[in-house]
Amino acid sequence: MTFNPNSDISGGKGSRRGRGTAIGVGAGGLGVVALFLISQFLGVDLTQLVGGGTGGDTSDDSALSECQTGADANAKVECRMKGAAASLDAFWVDEAPAIGVDYHSPADLILFDQQVSTGCGTASSATGPFYCPPDETIYVDVTFFDELETRFGAEDGAMSEMYVVAHEWGHHVQNLAGILERAQDGQTGADSNSVRTELMADCFAGAWAAGAADTTDAQGVPFLMPLTQEQIDTALSAAAAVGDDRIQQSTQGQVNPHTFTHGTSEQREHWFTTGYEQGAPACDTFAVDGAEL
Repeated sequence: MTFNPNSDISGGKGSRRGRGTAIGVGAGGLGVVALFLISQFLGVDLTQLVGGGTGGDTSDDSALSECQTGADANAKVECRMKGAAASLDAFWVDEAPAIGVDYHSPADLILFDQQVSTGCGTASSATGPFYCPPDETIYVDVTFFDELETRFGAEDGAMSEMYVVAHEWGHHVQNLAGILERAQDGQTGADSNSVRTELMADCFAGAWAAGAADTTDAQGVPFLMPLTQEQIDTALSAAAAVGDDRIQQSTQGQVNPHTFTHGTSEQREHWFTTGYEQGAPACDTFAVDGAEL
C-alpha cells in the first residue's frame, strides 16, 4: 500500500479521533516464550517454552520521531509501521461498534531487535510478530519481513508488511471482544478454535485494507491511497505464505491437518478476501461450519 505523502502519521493528537497509539523501539530480554493466546503469526507452537517475565522494556521512540508524514512512511519501514498503526487505530475506532466491540487502542506497537521483554514473558525474533493480551501490545521484529519473503515465498512489498500488522491488530480487537480468552482450549486441527481465531484476524485485516483509503487523519487527509490489484495480490501472497500447509510442507516435508493452528493458505486467502469484500461483520469464523472455513 502507498501512503498519501501529505497524511499526518505523527500520532497523539494527530489522529482525527483523538486517540494516539504509542509506538516504540525496544530491545532486551532472554529466550523465546509464547502463550497460546499470543497467536504468534508464524504458527510455531512455542507454548512449551512459557516462562517468567513481566512487563516490557522501556521503549525508546526517539528513532521514530522523524516519522511525521505519509512520505516518511513510504520511505522507511519503521515509519511505515507507525503509519499503519495510525491508520488501523482510526479504522477500528469507527468499525468496532459494527461488530459489538467497545474499542480502545492497543497500549503499544513495539518494534524490537532480536529480543524483547513483554507482558507475556520474554521473546526473540524466532517468535515472529505477535500480540500479547496481558499488556495489549503488538510486538514486531521488522527483520521478519525479509524472512516472510525469502523463507516463505511471500511477494515483496509494503502491503505484505502492513498485512502482518493488521492481522495482529485484529487479535487486539478479538481480545477486547473476549474471543481470545474463550478460544483458549489448547486444541489444534483444521476445525479448532485456534484456526478460527487466526482466520478471523485475517478477515479483519482484509476489512481494514478495504477501508484504509477512506480512513483519514485529523485534517481529513486519507492515510493511504486506494489499493491497486497488484497490492491486493501481495497481501494474498503474504496470507498464503504463512498457511499451515505451506509451512509444514516446507519445514517437515508433509502436511498434518491435525496439528493446524492457523489455517491453510487457501483459507487465509479466502478470509482476507471475505473481509475485503464484505467488511468486519462478515468475519465471524465461529459461526460457520467447519467445512465452510
